[in-house]
Formats: sequence, structure tokens, C-alpha cells
Amino acid sequence: MKRIFLCCVSLLLLAAVTQAATVDTLTIMSTAMHKGYRCVVITPVAYDKQKKEHFPVVYLLHGYGGNYANWITKVPAIKELADAYKCMIVCPDGNIGSWYIDSPVDSSWKFETYVGTEIPAYIDAHYRTLADRKHRAIAGLSMGGHGALWLAFRHQDIFGAAGSMSGGVDIRPFPTKWDLARRLGSLQDHLDNWNNYTVINQTTRLRNDSLAITIECGTSDFFINVNRNLHQQLLQQGIKHDYAERPGVHNWDYWSNAVLYQLLFFHRFFEGELK
Repeated sequence: MKRIFLCCVSLLLLAAVTQAATVDTLTIMSTAMHKGYRCVVITPVAYDKQKKEHFPVVYLLHGYGGNYANWITKVPAIKELADAYKCMIVCPDGNIGSWYIDSPVDSSWKFETYVGTEIPAYIDAHYRTLADRKHRAIAGLSMGGHGALWLAFRHQDIFGAAGSMSGGVDIRPFPTKWDLARRLGSLQDHLDNWNNYTVINQTTRLRNDSLAITIECGTSDFFINVNRNLHQQLLQQGIKHDYAERPGVHNWDYWSNAVLYQLLFFHRFFEGELK
């Protein structure tokens, strides 16, 4: 009931917005990979109106097979959410199947470094951001849900809040899927990589309230069991987090609704309302 109420608040805020955010697409170079990748940057209408104001930032990650443009093309309402919550939204490119890690078997893949450190540094240097972890959040869907939690758990000095939508939060049950073996080596030959690079085994880095965490998954999603397992593990460790299941599968119908909850959660975090 609480989440339904919060979603209604989000929709009322959207209805009150009459002007649109600005959407830019740019290339951000990676020093670690010696290559540039495209990135969408959404600035709220207040960014141009209030020239001295600085803004919080939400990094929003795409899934396997996607790219930097997925969120803005599939869910254009995120522009209105940026306006309503007076935050920037940054959508990096995680390549087709990076899983947002620095690959232990392919030194040319350093997407943890790129998305976790290089892009936030670039955004803070080129935009009027509130450049601290209390005003920086990261979320994503599917592969991007894994990526958001992976990066936030490992870079708590950079991100203060993290969210996962239908995230592949334990990759080990899927050893032949989604280029995972290309990033980690085969499960049979590189079991340590699979254990070390799965989100569910990174929870020991957390302390209660060290991160504001929100996790959700559709009840008919093929990732539902790994999300339930992560939820139970966080409960056992006493790690405070928001967790929800709602009817849905692994598709954009679900994520276009889920992002409403995630961005409201981050807005409340930025405003200091989460206790």
C-alpha cells in the first residue's frame, strides 16, 4: 500500500510539470580502455533557469544487448521525472555485455572503472552537480541491475544509493548466458571468477545504512529467485534495504513502471528523508 501511495505521488508530480528537461548525447572517453562511448545526459528545466544551482545525479544503466539510448527511447517519461525531482539523469553505455565489471580475463574490458569512476568524474567536471555520495545514485535493469549494485557496493565513496530492477544479482545459475563466460571465463575453469564477480557475494562490503538500497523484480521474471535470495541474505546480515515484488516479466512494461519507484526512492534519499 505504501508503494502504491508513493507511485501516486510520483504521477501527481509528473502532471504538475509543464516544461521539458534537456536531453544531450555526448561521447565520454575512457582512459582505462582508450576509447570513447556515447552517453545520454538529461538536465532538468531548472538547470538552465537557475544558473547557480547544483543538482543531484542518478546514473541509469541499460541491460544486456542494450545501449546508452535505451532508457530515453523506451521510457521518455524519465525527462519529466528529472524535472519533477530536479535531478540529472545520466545513461552511460555499458556495451552489449560488459556486466559493468573490469573483466579478469580480458584486460580491454574495464567497465567498472569506466562507469564507476571515470564517468562520474567527467559529469562532475562538466556539469553543475552536487558532487558527493549523498547526491549521487545508480540504478539499472537486468544486467544493469547487477551493474548498479556491483558498482555501488564496491564504490561506496562515490555512490550513496543504489537500485536494481529485475537484476541478474547472482550470475552463477546462468553459466552459458549473455556473454558471461566471455567476461569471466567458463564456470568450470574459472569458478573463483564467478564467485568473486557476482553481486550476492559482495554484500559483506555493506554495513547497515552504508548505502540506501532498493531492489525489485517481477514475480514471473526469470531472475526472481536470485533476487529473493539476495533479499534474504541482506535480511540475515541486518542490512537495511527496500525490496518489492509485483506482477510482471522481464520487459519494458515492467521497467517503465519500476523506474517511477526507483527515482522517487532516490529523490527521498537526496532530500534526507530516508532513515
